[in-house]
Amino acid sequence: MKAIRVHQHGGPDALALDEVPVPEPGPGQAVVRVEAAGVNFIDSYHRIGLYQVPLPFTLGQEAAGVVERVAPDVTVVKPGDRVASAQAVGAYAPYALVLADRLVPVPAAVTTRDAAAVILQGLTAQYLTTSTHALQYGETCLVHAAAGGVGGLLVQMARLKGARVIATVGSEAKAALARQDGADEVILYRTQDVAAEVKRLTSGALCRVVYDGVGRDTFHASLACTAPRGLLVTYGNASGAVPAIEPLVLSNGSKFLTRPKLADYIATREELLGRARDLFDWMAKGKLKVRIHREYPLAEAAQAHRDLESRKTTGKLLLIP
Repeated sequence: MKAIRVHQHGGPDALALDEVPVPEPGPGQAVVRVEAAGVNFIDSYHRIGLYQVPLPFTLGQEAAGVVERVAPDVTVVKPGDRVASAQAVGAYAPYALVLADRLVPVPAAVTTRDAAAVILQGLTAQYLTTSTHALQYGETCLVHAAAGGVGGLLVQMARLKGARVIATVGSEAKAALARQDGADEVILYRTQDVAAEVKRLTSGALCRVVYDGVGRDTFHASLACTAPRGLLVTYGNASGAVPAIEPLVLSNGSKFLTRPKLADYIATREELLGRARDLFDWMAKGKLKVRIHREYPLAEAAQAHRDLESRKTTGKLLLIP
Protein backbone atom coordinates (compact mmCIF):
# COMPACT_ATOMS: atom_id res chain seq x y z
CA MET A 1 0.00 0.00 0.00
CA LYS A 2 1.04 3.64 -0.42
CA ALA A 3 1.62 5.70 2.74
CA ILE A 4 2.88 9.19 3.57
CA ARG A 5 6.15 8.89 5.48
CA VAL A 6 8.81 11.16 6.94
CA HIS A 7 12.47 10.16 6.59
CA GLN A 8 14.00 13.48 7.66
CA HIS A 9 12.45 16.36 9.59
CA GLY A 10 11.57 19.39 7.51
CA GLY A 11 8.87 21.29 5.67
CA PRO A 12 5.95 19.85 3.73
CA ASP A 13 8.37 18.61 1.05
CA ALA A 14 9.68 16.14 3.63
CA LEU A 15 6.52 14.09 3.11
CA ALA A 16 7.20 11.08 0.87
CA LEU A 17 4.70 8.70 -0.73
CA ASP A 18 6.23 5.28 -0.05
CA GLU A 19 5.26 1.70 -0.70
CA VAL A 20 4.90 -0.07 2.65
CA PRO A 21 3.42 -3.38 3.84
CA VAL A 22 -0.16 -3.51 5.06
CA PRO A 23 0.12 -3.63 8.86
CA GLU A 24 -0.69 -6.75 10.86
CA PRO A 25 -2.36 -6.42 14.26
CA GLY A 26 -0.30 -7.26 17.31
CA PRO A 27 -1.67 -7.96 20.79
CA GLY A 28 -4.51 -5.58 21.64
CA GLN A 29 -4.48 -4.01 18.18
CA ALA A 30 -6.88 -3.62 15.27
CA VAL A 31 -6.23 -2.78 11.64
CA VAL A 32 -8.61 -0.10 10.37
CA ARG A 33 -9.35 0.46 6.68
CA VAL A 34 -9.04 4.24 6.58
CA GLU A 35 -11.82 6.01 4.71
CA ALA A 36 -10.68 9.50 5.81
CA ALA A 37 -7.74 10.81 7.81
CA GLY A 38 -7.64 14.17 9.55
CA VAL A 39 -4.81 16.65 8.99
CA ASN A 40 -3.78 18.34 12.25
CA PHE A 41 -1.11 20.66 13.57
CA ILE A 42 0.28 17.81 15.65
CA ASP A 43 1.15 16.10 12.36
CA SER A 44 3.24 19.10 11.38
CA TYR A 45 4.90 19.09 14.81
CA HIS A 46 5.91 15.47 14.20
CA ARG A 47 7.08 16.35 10.68
CA ILE A 48 9.39 19.16 11.82
CA GLY A 49 10.60 17.31 14.91
CA LEU A 50 9.01 19.54 17.56
CA TYR A 51 7.44 16.36 18.92
CA GLN A 52 9.94 13.55 18.48
CA VAL A 53 9.11 10.11 17.09
CA PRO A 54 11.65 7.64 15.66
CA LEU A 55 12.45 8.08 11.96
CA PRO A 56 11.21 7.00 9.48
CA PHE A 57 7.53 6.98 10.38
CA THR A 58 4.11 7.15 8.78
CA LEU A 59 2.22 10.33 9.71
CA GLY A 60 -1.29 10.62 11.03
CA GLN A 61 -3.17 10.04 14.29
CA GLU A 62 -6.77 10.80 13.34
CA ALA A 63 -8.83 8.44 11.21
CA ALA A 64 -12.24 6.96 10.65
CA GLY A 65 -13.17 3.85 8.72
CA VAL A 66 -13.98 0.19 9.14
CA VAL A 67 -12.27 -2.45 11.26
CA GLU A 68 -10.52 -4.86 8.89
CA ARG A 69 -8.78 -7.30 11.26
CA VAL A 70 -8.21 -7.66 14.99
CA ALA A 71 -5.75 -9.56 17.15
CA PRO A 72 -7.09 -12.73 18.81
CA ASP A 73 -7.23 -11.04 22.23
CA VAL A 74 -9.40 -8.11 21.07
CA THR A 75 -13.05 -8.11 22.16
CA VAL A 76 -14.06 -4.42 22.19
CA VAL A 77 -14.34 -4.17 18.38
CA LYS A 78 -14.79 -6.65 15.55
CA PRO A 79 -14.28 -6.67 11.76
CA GLY A 80 -16.92 -4.60 10.01
CA ASP A 81 -17.41 -2.08 12.82
CA ARG A 82 -17.45 1.62 11.84
CA VAL A 83 -14.94 3.33 14.10
CA ALA A 84 -12.88 6.46 14.63
CA SER A 85 -9.73 7.22 16.58
CA ALA A 86 -7.58 10.19 17.56
CA GLN A 87 -4.69 7.86 18.46
CA ALA A 88 -4.06 5.82 15.33
CA VAL A 89 -0.57 4.88 14.20
CA GLY A 90 0.07 5.89 10.60
CA ALA A 91 -3.34 7.21 9.53
CA TYR A 92 -1.93 8.76 6.31
CA ALA A 93 -2.41 5.40 4.59
CA PRO A 94 -5.17 3.07 3.40
CA TYR A 95 -4.75 0.94 6.55
CA ALA A 96 -3.69 2.00 10.04
CA LEU A 97 -2.91 0.23 13.29
CA VAL A 98 -4.83 1.29 16.37
CA LEU A 99 -4.96 -0.07 19.90
CA ALA A 100 -8.47 -1.51 19.97
CA ASP A 101 -9.41 0.21 23.21
CA ARG A 102 -8.59 3.57 21.56
CA LEU A 103 -11.31 3.07 18.94
CA VAL A 104 -14.77 4.56 19.38
CA PRO A 105 -17.90 3.37 17.56
CA VAL A 106 -19.35 5.76 14.99
CA PRO A 107 -23.16 5.88 15.15
CA ALA A 108 -25.27 5.57 12.01
CA ALA A 109 -26.32 9.23 12.25
CA VAL A 110 -22.70 10.40 11.73
CA THR A 111 -20.88 10.03 8.41
CA THR A 112 -17.38 8.56 8.29
CA ARG A 113 -15.95 11.81 6.94
CA ASP A 114 -17.56 13.86 9.70
CA ALA A 115 -16.26 11.38 12.28
CA ALA A 116 -12.72 11.73 10.90
CA ALA A 117 -13.10 15.50 10.85
CA VAL A 118 -14.20 15.77 14.48
CA ILE A 119 -12.69 13.00 16.55
CA LEU A 120 -9.35 14.61 17.44
CA GLN A 121 -10.28 18.29 17.39
CA GLY A 122 -13.72 17.60 18.84
CA LEU A 123 -12.38 15.57 21.74
CA THR A 124 -9.91 18.39 22.34
CA ALA A 125 -12.63 21.05 22.41
CA GLN A 126 -14.82 18.83 24.59
CA TYR A 127 -12.22 18.35 27.32
CA LEU A 128 -11.14 21.99 27.18
CA THR A 129 -14.69 23.21 27.86
CA THR A 130 -15.78 20.51 30.32
CA SER A 131 -12.68 19.45 32.24
CA THR A 132 -9.69 21.77 31.81
CA HIS A 133 -12.19 24.47 32.74
CA ALA A 134 -15.84 23.54 33.19
CA LEU A 135 -17.41 26.55 31.53
CA GLN A 136 -20.37 27.98 33.42
CA TYR A 137 -23.41 29.86 32.17
CA GLY A 138 -22.62 33.56 31.82
CA GLU A 139 -18.83 33.24 32.02
CA THR A 140 -16.78 35.07 29.41
CA CYS A 141 -14.15 33.16 27.45
CA LEU A 142 -11.72 34.16 24.72
CA VAL A 143 -11.16 31.79 21.79
CA HIS A 144 -8.21 32.43 19.48
CA ALA A 145 -8.25 31.28 15.83
CA ALA A 146 -12.00 30.88 16.18
CA ALA A 147 -12.60 29.97 12.53
CA GLY A 148 -10.12 27.09 12.60
CA GLY A 149 -10.81 23.45 13.34
CA VAL A 150 -10.59 23.43 17.14
CA GLY A 151 -11.55 27.09 17.41
CA GLY A 152 -14.87 26.70 15.63
CA LEU A 153 -15.78 23.72 17.80
CA LEU A 154 -14.73 25.58 20.95
CA VAL A 155 -17.03 28.47 20.07
CA GLN A 156 -19.97 26.15 19.52
CA MET A 157 -19.39 24.16 22.71
CA ALA A 158 -18.94 27.30 24.79
CA ARG A 159 -22.26 28.59 23.48
CA LEU A 160 -23.92 25.24 24.30
CA LYS A 161 -22.87 25.91 27.90
CA GLY A 162 -24.25 29.44 27.84
CA ALA A 163 -20.87 31.18 28.01
CA ARG A 164 -20.19 34.54 26.41
CA VAL A 165 -17.64 34.03 23.62
CA ILE A 166 -15.14 36.61 22.39
CA ALA A 167 -13.40 35.29 19.28
CA THR A 168 -10.25 36.36 17.45
CA VAL A 169 -9.85 35.82 13.70
CA GLY A 170 -7.66 37.12 10.90
CA SER A 171 -10.21 38.35 8.35
CA GLU A 172 -13.77 39.54 7.84
CA ALA A 173 -14.62 36.27 6.11
CA LYS A 174 -13.45 34.32 9.16
CA ALA A 175 -15.32 36.74 11.41
CA ALA A 176 -18.54 35.80 9.62
CA LEU A 177 -17.86 32.10 10.26
CA ALA A 178 -17.13 32.73 13.94
CA ARG A 179 -20.44 34.58 14.27
CA GLN A 180 -22.24 31.72 12.52
CA ASP A 181 -20.80 29.37 15.15
CA GLY A 182 -22.16 31.61 17.91
CA ALA A 183 -19.41 34.06 18.85
CA ASP A 184 -20.85 37.07 20.68
CA GLU A 185 -17.96 39.39 19.81
CA VAL A 186 -15.24 39.08 17.16
CA ILE A 187 -11.83 40.78 17.16
CA LEU A 188 -9.75 41.09 13.98
CA TYR A 189 -6.32 40.44 15.44
CA ARG A 190 -4.42 41.77 12.40
CA THR A 191 -5.86 45.28 12.75
CA GLN A 192 -7.08 45.49 16.35
CA ASP A 193 -5.28 45.34 19.68
CA VAL A 194 -6.69 42.13 21.16
CA ALA A 195 -5.97 42.96 24.82
CA ALA A 196 -7.39 46.49 24.50
CA GLU A 197 -10.53 45.21 22.76
CA VAL A 198 -11.11 42.50 25.37
CA LYS A 199 -10.73 45.07 28.12
CA ARG A 200 -13.25 47.31 26.37
CA LEU A 201 -15.75 44.55 25.63
CA THR A 202 -15.68 43.29 29.22
CA SER A 203 -15.60 46.73 30.87
CA GLY A 204 -12.26 45.81 32.36
CA ALA A 205 -13.34 42.48 33.86
CA LEU A 206 -11.39 40.42 31.25
CA CYS A 207 -11.97 36.69 30.60
CA ARG A 208 -12.47 33.87 33.09
CA VAL A 209 -10.70 31.52 30.68
CA VAL A 210 -8.63 32.07 27.52
CA TYR A 211 -8.25 29.23 24.99
CA ASP A 212 -5.04 29.75 23.00
CA GLY A 213 -4.03 27.25 20.32
CA VAL A 214 -1.81 29.74 18.48
CA GLY A 215 1.10 29.78 20.93
CA ARG A 216 4.09 32.07 20.59
CA ASP A 217 2.43 34.98 18.76
CA THR A 218 -0.53 35.33 21.12
CA PHE A 219 0.71 34.22 24.54
CA HIS A 220 1.36 37.63 26.10
CA ALA A 221 -1.87 39.09 24.75
CA SER A 222 -3.71 36.05 26.10
CA LEU A 223 -2.19 36.58 29.52
CA ALA A 224 -3.27 40.23 29.44
CA CYS A 225 -6.83 39.11 28.59
CA THR A 226 -7.04 36.66 31.51
CA ALA A 227 -9.00 37.92 34.50
CA PRO A 228 -7.53 37.90 38.02
CA ARG A 229 -7.56 34.29 39.25
CA GLY A 230 -8.57 33.28 35.73
CA LEU A 231 -7.09 30.49 33.60
CA LEU A 232 -4.96 30.71 30.46
CA VAL A 233 -5.11 27.45 28.50
CA THR A 234 -2.31 27.21 25.94
CA TYR A 235 -3.15 24.03 24.07
CA GLY A 236 -1.34 24.42 20.71
CA ASN A 237 1.62 25.89 18.84
CA ALA A 238 0.25 27.04 15.47
CA SER A 239 2.69 29.99 15.43
CA GLY A 240 5.47 28.16 17.28
CA ALA A 241 6.08 27.04 20.84
CA VAL A 242 5.71 29.55 23.67
CA PRO A 243 9.17 30.50 25.01
CA ALA A 244 10.03 29.74 28.62
CA ILE A 245 8.48 32.16 31.11
CA GLU A 246 9.11 33.08 34.73
CA PRO A 247 6.28 32.02 37.06
CA LEU A 248 6.33 35.57 38.42
CA VAL A 249 4.51 36.80 35.27
CA LEU A 250 1.39 35.07 36.62
CA SER A 251 1.44 37.08 39.83
CA ASN A 252 -0.27 40.10 38.30
CA GLY A 253 -3.76 38.91 39.12
CA SER A 254 -2.76 35.52 40.56
CA LYS A 255 -3.49 33.88 37.22
CA PHE A 256 -3.39 30.18 36.40
CA LEU A 257 -1.64 28.65 33.37
CA THR A 258 -2.01 25.14 31.98
CA ARG A 259 -0.63 23.30 28.95
CA PRO A 260 -2.96 20.30 28.53
CA LYS A 261 -2.81 17.48 25.99
CA LEU A 262 -5.56 15.19 24.77
CA ALA A 263 -3.97 11.90 25.86
CA ASP A 264 -4.23 12.90 29.52
CA TYR A 265 -7.97 13.56 29.19
CA ILE A 266 -8.83 10.27 27.45
CA ALA A 267 -6.49 8.12 29.54
CA THR A 268 -9.16 5.48 30.23
CA ARG A 269 -11.52 3.88 27.76
CA GLU A 270 -14.48 5.00 29.86
CA GLU A 271 -13.38 8.62 29.60
CA LEU A 272 -12.69 8.31 25.86
CA LEU A 273 -16.11 6.81 25.15
CA GLY A 274 -17.87 9.39 27.31
CA ARG A 275 -16.31 12.33 25.51
CA ALA A 276 -16.95 10.74 22.09
CA ARG A 277 -20.59 10.12 22.99
CA ASP A 278 -20.99 13.81 23.78
CA LEU A 279 -19.57 14.75 20.38
CA PHE A 280 -21.65 12.35 18.33
CA ASP A 281 -24.81 13.11 20.32
CA TRP A 282 -24.43 16.85 19.72
CA MET A 283 -23.80 16.18 16.02
CA ALA A 284 -26.79 13.85 15.66
CA LYS A 285 -29.06 16.45 17.29
CA GLY A 286 -27.76 19.26 15.09
CA LYS A 287 -26.19 21.10 18.02
CA LEU A 288 -22.63 20.80 16.72
CA LYS A 289 -21.64 21.58 13.13
CA VAL A 290 -18.52 20.10 11.56
CA ARG A 291 -17.00 22.27 8.86
CA ILE A 292 -14.84 20.42 6.30
CA HIS A 293 -12.73 22.94 4.40
CA ARG A 294 -11.22 20.60 1.81
CA GLU A 295 -10.52 16.97 0.98
CA TYR A 296 -7.25 15.87 -0.67
CA PRO A 297 -6.08 12.60 -2.22
CA LEU A 298 -3.37 10.96 -0.13
CA ALA A 299 -0.65 11.92 -2.61
CA GLU A 300 -1.39 15.62 -1.95
CA ALA A 301 -0.58 15.46 1.76
CA ALA A 302 2.21 18.03 1.36
CA GLN A 303 -0.24 20.57 -0.08
CA ALA A 304 -2.63 19.87 2.78
CA HIS A 305 0.17 20.71 5.23
CA ARG A 306 0.99 23.92 3.36
CA ASP A 307 -2.65 24.95 3.46
CA LEU A 308 -2.95 24.15 7.16
CA GLU A 309 0.16 26.10 8.09
CA SER A 310 -0.90 29.10 6.00
CA ARG A 311 -3.67 29.66 8.58
CA LYS A 312 -6.00 30.50 5.69
CA THR A 313 -8.23 27.46 6.14
CA THR A 314 -11.65 27.64 7.77
CA GLY A 315 -12.37 24.15 8.99
CA LYS A 316 -11.10 20.61 8.73
CA LEU A 317 -8.69 19.23 6.13
CA LEU A 318 -9.06 15.55 5.25
CA LEU A 319 -6.92 13.09 3.34
CA ILE A 320 -8.81 10.40 1.40
CA PRO A 321 -6.63 7.30 0.79
